[in-house]
Amino acid sequence: MAASWLVFLALCLLLPLLLLGGWKRWRRRRAARHVVAVVLGDVGRSPRMQYHALSLAMHGFSVTLLGFCNSKPHDELLQNNRIQIVGLTELQSLAVGPRVFQYGVKVVFQAVYLLWKLMWREPGDYIFLQNPPGLPSIAVCWFVGCLCGSKLVIDWHNYGYSIMGLVHGPSHPLVLLAKWYERFFGRLSHLNLCVTNAMREDLAENWRIRAVTVYDKPASFFKETPLDLQHWLFMKLGGTYSPFRARSEPEDPATERSAFTERDAGSGLVTRLRERPALLISSTSWTEDEDFSILLAALEKFEQLILDGHKLPSLVCVITGKGPLREYYSRLIQQKCFQRVQVCTPWLEAEDYPLLLGSADLGVCLHTSSSGLDLPMKVVDMFGCCLPVCAVNFKCLHELVKHEENGLVFEDSEELAAQLQMLFSNFPDPAGKLNQFRKNLRESEQLRWDESWVQTVLPLVMDT
Repeated sequence: MAASWLVFLALCLLLPLLLLGGWKRWRRRRAARHVVAVVLGDVGRSPRMQYHALSLAMHGFSVTLLGFCNSKPHDELLQNNRIQIVGLTELQSLAVGPRVFQYGVKVVFQAVYLLWKLMWREPGDYIFLQNPPGLPSIAVCWFVGCLCGSKLVIDWHNYGYSIMGLVHGPSHPLVLLAKWYERFFGRLSHLNLCVTNAMREDLAENWRIRAVTVYDKPASFFKETPLDLQHWLFMKLGGTYSPFRARSEPEDPATERSAFTERDAGSGLVTRLRERPALLISSTSWTEDEDFSILLAALEKFEQLILDGHKLPSLVCVITGKGPLREYYSRLIQQKCFQRVQVCTPWLEAEDYPLLLGSADLGVCLHTSSSGLDLPMKVVDMFGCCLPVCAVNFKCLHELVKHEENGLVFEDSEELAAQLQMLFSNFPDPAGKLNQFRKNLRESEQLRWDESWVQTVLPLVMDT
């Protein structure tokens, strides 16, 4: 704690010198077609900003990406010589004083620290900023843009104040202050992008901010996984997570078997096991806007159907991600006495996540959106892998999930359990609803991120 205070005080005292040094540096040299991208969060868990950086680099821009480096980004990002990742240090909450004071100190520290980092970086034509989190990054990036002539581009994923409202309540003074801050500084940007038409309309009507809708689209590496690669992944994950391990030993000891597949020792041919379990996957940030008790209750009902004699497969449920409520739900899962359902909560490497999506039978999404105006990127990635989805309903979900076309929409655990029963009845059934949804996704000819970005974002950064 003392070290954090010393760093904070040192930055405040050195701020005038840092500003002067950075200003002189800017005056000496400014590179053409350079973009600074900022996310005041984990770069590895910010796929949309990674995609922006890759697309900018692909079209001739050099990119400096600032963010926390808590998890590994995609290899494409790390291997691109046009992209430089600059790690930011996250200040842990102070253990003294009231929570409002602790939060205030953290915001001030982040503001001074981010300003210092930006001042000593090569200035860009644009500053791309992810929001949320936007406190204090919107104000800092706007100020830096004013000093160096950079145009501020805010990519609105959601509203930060609405996420705070889940914890503190919508009428809490901090939430109201955050809402005012977000609206006031948001209007000072040069360009605004957002993730849904509903958010674009809300920004225009209630915030007087004009934005362009840039839907999340899957990157090129989100696709169906070949069977031999599925087997390799299952064997790899089986080394750590028991649900991926074989339920029984093969007759030939040289045969390699996972819970879902086996490789013939002689021919090397990989086949799916006839009595394999179904593989269900959900990904999450383990936050308050996703109620996983809905899924756990549905799994209990699904298991009871199996025990009652319904023709349903055993189920492996994988819930991947990191976040503040992970330990809470892990304890709930451990308290369940499942017999035919296995649940594991791994954190996957960036390269393994799309492979697992492309290997699964069904995706489940419990994202409800704190504002009701953003869409779950996990569903976008699942659709990129032609993976059908069951998603909990909320205001603008219809912009992504088409009920009875590429998946199903549910309201509660009862409805989700009924959908699982219907989709997995007589599994694996080539003529079943699950395969029909997958066929619809294959035939939909979805745009990929790069194609969508060229149509929507590239003209904006080239024209201005």
